[in-house]
Amino acid sequence: MNPILQGALTVLEETARNRKCQDQIAQFAGICSQALKAGKKILFCGNGGSAAEAQHIAAEFVGRFKKERKGLAAISFTTDTSILTSIANDYSYDRVFARQVEALGEAGDVLFLLSTSGNSKNCLEACREARRAGVTTIGFTGAKGGALKELADHCFCVPSDVTSHIQEVHLVALHALCEMIDESPAG
Repeated sequence: MNPILQGALTVLEETARNRKCQDQIAQFAGICSQALKAGKKILFCGNGGSAAEAQHIAAEFVGRFKKERKGLAAISFTTDTSILTSIANDYSYDRVFARQVEALGEAGDVLFLLSTSGNSKNCLEACREARRAGVTTIGFTGAKGGALKELADHCFCVPSDVTSHIQEVHLVALHALCEMIDESPAG
């Protein structure tokens, strides 16, 4: 088997067999469902491939995942190039997500911070801003968790240090979360 495919499969299987990981996904689905039922939003941010995943999962909420249902309130902070570039220019790239949390985040919202290292400065700044605003924070990282593991309210750590495998498992875990939300009363 191709080494990349074998590596992805190994990390996915290890995550799928890990009871803590399974319980965390169910817990996060419950947190999101409660927030949505209360009229709150689900927010997402990340860099590079994680930015694409943030957009992808926000689309699953607003559009649909599998089940036909009403659109769910979700925003990806990675999509508006005018906002991203103006904040990066006027403040710094470290503030591109924090400033959006400041503008759009409200107590009771949920913010997913996707960072394979757990050390992306802009995600850490967004996490700090979210906590000040009363927004629940959920980090998605690699094995070590980085600074995000200690800073976020919750952290899902994929048992790998390989960026591509971390992102692959993040996507599968987030799809599992989407399916659970679809099946919840919020879905």
